Amino acid sequence: MAHPRQPDLFQSDEQTDLFGEESATPVYRPDPDSVRIELYRILAEARAAQKLPWEPKKVVLYRTIFPQMTNWLPNEEGAQLRFEFESEIRRLEAA
Repeated sequence: MAHPRQPDLFQSDEQTDLFGEESATPVYRPDPDSVRIELYRILAEARAAQKLPWEPKKVVLYRTIFPQMTNWLPNEEGAQLRFEFESEIRRLEAA
C-alpha cells in the first residue's frame, strides 16, 4: 500500500502541464516553397562556379542537408534536384 503523499508510479493518467492542459509536441512542417527557394539558391551557386565555391565543411553540410531538404518536395521533383546537385558537386570536385 502506497503512502498517501507518494505518487502512484503505475498510474496511467496523462501528464498535464502546469496549467492543467495536456502538452502536445509541436510538429514542424516547412513550407515547400521556402525549401524550394533555398535548394535552387544552393544549386545556382554550384552551377555558376568553376571550382567548389564553399569551404570543405560547407560542402559536407550541403551534401548532408540538400538531399534531406528535398524530402519536403514531391518525389519526382526531389529526385531531380538531388541528381542535379550531385552532378554539379562531381563536376566541381573534378575541376
